[in-house]
Amino acid sequence: MRAVVIGVHLRREDIEPVAEAIPVGDLFLSGAAVADDQPLGDRDLLLRVAQMRARLLERATFIAMRYGFAVRGSDEAMAKCSPHLERWRRLLAQHRDDVEMTLKVAVASSRPRPERKDFSSGADYLRALHDVTRATVVEPRFREAASRMGKTRWLHRDDRSLECALLVARDGVDRVRAAGEQLKRDFPDVPFLLSGPWPLEVFADDDHQ
Repeated sequence: MRAVVIGVHLRREDIEPVAEAIPVGDLFLSGAAVADDQPLGDRDLLLRVAQMRARLLERATFIAMRYGFAVRGSDEAMAKCSPHLERWRRLLAQHRDDVEMTLKVAVASSRPRPERKDFSSGADYLRALHDVTRATVVEPRFREAASRMGKTRWLHRDDRSLECALLVARDGVDRVRAAGEQLKRDFPDVPFLLSGPWPLEVFADDDHQ
């Protein structure tokens, strides 16, 4: 029997009985049991994991794992996760009372996507595509106002939108939602979607610590 890993947690009681608790050192992985013959892309499984993820976040903040990471027991989990345990422990202790929220914003301007036929190599094409994505911008005053909502990281996901990840205290979620409503009133011509709360994901990236 496999388990699809949902997240990394400080305490076993943050997981059970919502999900299976898999020890890794002095931390725990939350897992959803999966039969050996059940595809990880199965729709019912995806819905079940999403529901478990939401219930787990109600209990305590955790570090989200990329979907599709599966293990067979604690020994395999430890073998795969041991290089990351110290960093995870530090992040969970530091952000125990924090969650993420996401602001996805339609760009104010963007450059045309490059045509593959205009490039002699795939590497050149990918570099040009990356440059176009990085060139996307949102209205500067909107970006400044959004950045006051919490600790932010702006991410270039594609050439038509920018994503702002917000790190906020659990007791500040309603304040951020109210700030989102104020953004709608102040910038009616800037389409955006505010969602969350979510577990730690963007802010679990050590490159930005």
